[in-house]
Amino acid sequence: MATISQNPISDDRLRFDLAGLALFLDAAFPAAARPAFGDLVSVEPGHVRMQLNPGSDMVRPGGIVSGPTLMGLVDVAAYAVVLAHVGPVAMAVTNTLNITFLRACHLAPIVADAPVLKLGRRLATLDVRLWQEAEHRPVAQATVGFVLP
Repeated sequence: MATISQNPISDDRLRFDLAGLALFLDAAFPAAARPAFGDLVSVEPGHVRMQLNPGSDMVRPGGIVSGPTLMGLVDVAAYAVVLAHVGPVAMAVTNTLNITFLRACHLAPIVADAPVLKLGRRLATLDVRLWQEAEHRPVAQATVGFVLP
């Protein structure tokens, strides 16, 4: 059963559980866009994990997953962790996204770990790391900022 908590905003309290967050994301984005965003794997206080199984349409020349695909996964994972903690506010918007590509990302499942660095009343700062075979070998790392309504 999906639940939403009414507690004050905090990075150690969730306003959405996994099911509630998945329902909100499904309603907020067009169905055709959802495969590019990946799936929620876990929602915990201060952290969200997502996984994307990239399709052949997400590969750039050279056989690696494209940068825009990786940036999209980063942005959605960051948005998901913000929503998990602030609740159903569709207009939380990205104001910064700085990404560093560390290794080639092959056509294999990509995991996005998104912990909260700071969650305030008007701004949120998040760290997102993308990895494939081993968590300690990230393919990309990003710092993402959101403006909260």
